[in-house]
Amino acid sequence: MDKPTHLIEFETMLLGRHRHLDRSAYLLLNRIHITGPMSIGQLSEALGLDVSTLNRHTSALLRAGLAERIPDPGGGIARKFRLTDDGERWLGEEREKNILGLEKVLAGWTAEDVTAFAAYLRRFNTDIENLAGRPWPRP
Repeated sequence: MDKPTHLIEFETMLLGRHRHLDRSAYLLLNRIHITGPMSIGQLSEALGLDVSTLNRHTSALLRAGLAERIPDPGGGIARKFRLTDDGERWLGEEREKNILGLEKVLAGWTAEDVTAFAAYLRRFNTDIENLAGRPWPRP
């Protein structure tokens, strides 16, 4: 681990151990929340995942009552997924838990350090999105 990129890889791997919920559900619900109703095809394109994988993940969201299928509001053929009231509530609660956890971890940091860290994370994620050709909408 002598290169900075090795250190970054290791530290980002460690982040995964702190997740207390299904990462795919959180990503899907966030994307639909930000973008609005999306079809399987749109989700596949946005996330770079194959349709069979998304069918499994969206089926789990439907079973949990966190999302529902609706006719395309734009009149298209494909049905779309949108968050239910329970899904909106669950997503908000999970986001709040994540924020509270981050606030605990960053409690000893200066406001300038937190701002700089957020800016570097945004830059890092934006560069990944640009390389993949799949920008993530930001609210």
